[in-house]
Amino acid sequence: MTTYYTDLDSPIGRLRLYGDRRALLAVLFDSDEPPAGVAADDPVEDPHAGALPEAVRQLREYFDGKRCAFDLPLAPHGTPFQQKVWRALARIPYGRTLAYGALARRIGRPGAARAVGMANHHNPLPIIVPCHRVIGADGGLTGYGGGLERKRWLLALEHGTALPRGAG
Repeated sequence: MTTYYTDLDSPIGRLRLYGDRRALLAVLFDSDEPPAGVAADDPVEDPHAGALPEAVRQLREYFDGKRCAFDLPLAPHGTPFQQKVWRALARIPYGRTLAYGALARRIGRPGAARAVGMANHHNPLPIIVPCHRVIGADGGLTGYGGGLERKRWLLALEHGTALPRGAG
């Protein structure tokens, strides 16, 4: 199956979106390497393929402060545990945060906060599957694949304290 990609300039840097004809596979920050399920293919640049145009539209709306939830077909590659964590991440409401331990309890794996953190780290769909909404037990910001500055900005956008894309 052919994998397609397109780039999107955003307030937090360039994003590269990967998808196939039916679903979005990954969203990468400018310095990230494609995840295993995407890297195996030889991606073709085509901003009009499959879910890519709708993903770009919804991400722009999110960065403009006009979208609080994404409605896209997603097909991230991951283990069953990672998939479970990512589904739980997708249920954290816009503008809210949750600690790693609380997320572990939510998926029925109390005591697996570190494993949840690793699944979070391997989330191939940041922003859309909102791993930026997971914080440390003390309420502090902890690791984020895109860097803490991006995490801080995304949370500020969701709390109404960051300027949306194109504002100002």
